[in-house]
Amino acid sequence: MGASVQTAANFMPILTYGERWKPSTALPSILNRHNQENTMNKDQAKGRIEEAKGKVKEVAGKVIGNKDLEQKGKVQNLGGKVQAGYGDLKEDIKHI
Repeated sequence: MGASVQTAANFMPILTYGERWKPSTALPSILNRHNQENTMNKDQAKGRIEEAKGKVKEVAGKVIGNKDLEQKGKVQNLGGKVQAGYGDLKEDIKHI
């Protein structure tokens, strides 16, 4: 779910020659499309946060030479990846 680049070509169907731009119909469709692309479900968000926290612990453990903290960080990072993957799967199924 990457961010899309907005270009003039994206708006061409809305603004055609001889037609008047109608914000009541055009703007909601643009905003809804944008919001649908960038929303995450609860599992995706929590999983990505756990990944980040685990990575911080892992790196901190490496820096200070604490193997226990490094290992806990790896486990937390992996758990976050699993949770985020589950959230990704839920989103994919929802769009079928």
